[in-house]
Amino acid sequence: MAKPSGNRLNWQITEELIKSSTEELIQKSKHIYDSIGKVTSDEASFETVIKPLMAVDREYAVERNNIDFVQHVFEDKTLRDASSAADKRLSEFDVEISMRQDVFQSIVDFEKKGLDGLTAEQKRYVERQIKIGKRNGLHLSKEVQDKIKEIQKKMSGLSIDFNKNLNEENTVLEFTVEELAGLPDNFIKGLDKTEEGKCKLTLKYPHYFPSMKKCMNPQTRERLENAFNSRCIVENTKILEELVQLRHEKAQILGYKTHAEFVLDMRMAKTPEAVEKFLTELAVKLEPLKQADLANFLKYKQEECEKHGYTFDGKVNMWDYRYYMTVVEEQQYAVDQNVLKEYFPMNVVTKGLLDIYQELLSLDFEQVEGAEVWHKDVSMYSVKDKATKALMGYFYLDLFPREGKYGHAACFGLQPGCLAGDGSRQVAVAAMVANFTKPEPGQESLLTHDEVETFFHEFGHVMHQICSQAETAFFSGTNVERDFVEAPSQMLENWCWEKEPLRRMSAHFQDGRPIPSEILNKLMASRMANAGVFNARQILLGTFDQTIHTREKVDTAKVFSELSERLLGFPSTPGTNMPASFGHLAGGYDAQYYGYMWSEVYCMDMFASRFKKEGVMSSTTGQDYRRCILHPGGSLDASKMLVNFLGREPQQEAFLISKGLHVDSNL
Repeated sequence: MAKPSGNRLNWQITEELIKSSTEELIQKSKHIYDSIGKVTSDEASFETVIKPLMAVDREYAVERNNIDFVQHVFEDKTLRDASSAADKRLSEFDVEISMRQDVFQSIVDFEKKGLDGLTAEQKRYVERQIKIGKRNGLHLSKEVQDKIKEIQKKMSGLSIDFNKNLNEENTVLEFTVEELAGLPDNFIKGLDKTEEGKCKLTLKYPHYFPSMKKCMNPQTRERLENAFNSRCIVENTKILEELVQLRHEKAQILGYKTHAEFVLDMRMAKTPEAVEKFLTELAVKLEPLKQADLANFLKYKQEECEKHGYTFDGKVNMWDYRYYMTVVEEQQYAVDQNVLKEYFPMNVVTKGLLDIYQELLSLDFEQVEGAEVWHKDVSMYSVKDKATKALMGYFYLDLFPREGKYGHAACFGLQPGCLAGDGSRQVAVAAMVANFTKPEPGQESLLTHDEVETFFHEFGHVMHQICSQAETAFFSGTNVERDFVEAPSQMLENWCWEKEPLRRMSAHFQDGRPIPSEILNKLMASRMANAGVFNARQILLGTFDQTIHTREKVDTAKVFSELSERLLGFPSTPGTNMPASFGHLAGGYDAQYYGYMWSEVYCMDMFASRFKKEGVMSSTTGQDYRRCILHPGGSLDASKMLVNFLGREPQQEAFLISKGLHVDSNL
């Protein structure tokens, strides 16, 4: 197995190696922090304080990510468990380090001498470290610091448990073929069967979402939705509600009214009031669209029930809305998702997507043959700058589901692109992990258009990791404000709705013929389909997240159901608790889920005002985008990056139009 130049990651991992590497990393890092903490105020300098801090950030990130990542992608449960245990150990160490009052004091001592002679990014680094230190209470008494440390360690362990429970979830439901009416034959053929011939459906995405969108039997959908939104309900509800209490307690100790106020202090939005205003005003504007969507769903539901002999209950339920969203697309826009899938075979989409990104961002990708990977399904590519031929980094593609694997789609930054100790550049390494349908022998893996969009989105994060040219690991890649981090990837989803890119990543799986223009035009028109309900659900999730993080204690199932009825138009199913499987709330998005919609304002502005006008495949505009948005990482404020790219302050007009709203708005 080859280890490509500059890639420091190792996948020849054993349980013993995980344990020993974890302890070595802790001891090695502790030694450096100890030495920084011993620096006297007279000795405090860039060389004695800041440079070693930046170096330990870089080294720790690579080794830590290598150990952590195992729990998400390795087949061997023993290794996943060892990685998860190591993650807990390292997370406790992270808390210890974040609470080093002596290290904080050394940074303060250095800052007092002035920051002349530092680069803009180095100054930002020092200022940010001091702000983070204060947010950890390092300017407060020892007793208070110990209390914060205890809370943070507890929260860290709970978050790891929450996500581990979700990853290990393996419910299987059994249905007759008749109960799966409406699902395509090749989908049903691909399911495992019981001895009695029943079909086995898991709650993993490639089974759940197609079933909810296409299965016409409401009882089947109800059973599935009930199980899906009851995943880990006992253990994770308890964990989430304890996390809410601990977060609130810590925020109050630090002088913030709520956890949301604490979090937003470091975000573009700045305050909970700004987020509430944004979500509330958007909900009001979307209300007529949502009501029209729900009326549409009911009309189609009544027709279907009468046609197939199902009981019509006169309402939209949680298990109905995805199905009737699909019906609307097919009836009003004549988009048949099953026909559309035939034009998106995985190999064609992957090649087309990689070609588009290379052209747009002036990059060259090359598959690394014989690379060391963690599973036979994984492929690895090198990334070079097209003009200079300089190596920028590597990415892995791990696209198919398997037992114990991370259940969503995500980009994992594994090795930060930044300056190394000798002044050379450490290349970036990232992995895209997804759960697309795996091809069976003799069959193609066909992607839904939603999955194509997901592929484009997550690969956008990969490019952010690799194209960033920040000096420090701390500001590398996607280390931007959390309510901006989705904007670069969301912007690239637009390519999945434009003719030229769509043609380049599609071909019929049987004979390679292109998508007919008629189907393409219908698909593009369908982007506005169900905009009311779809965006109401995003507002619901963002509002739920803000609501629970502006309270001291919360009954998550009760709050979610009440908000669902008010904002979405129907309550959650009794006995379920979707938040127990809402991984974002334990995975770093707490009080920040609104960021998906918030950042959409910027992504739509960037797309409409530059790419749509100058050409969606314009490499000149792509170069500007790479330079202004991807290149800085988090070394500039997002608002500054946007002005650099747009040539003006951001505006909401394109965002509102994209939602199907009129723009004579003062939102």
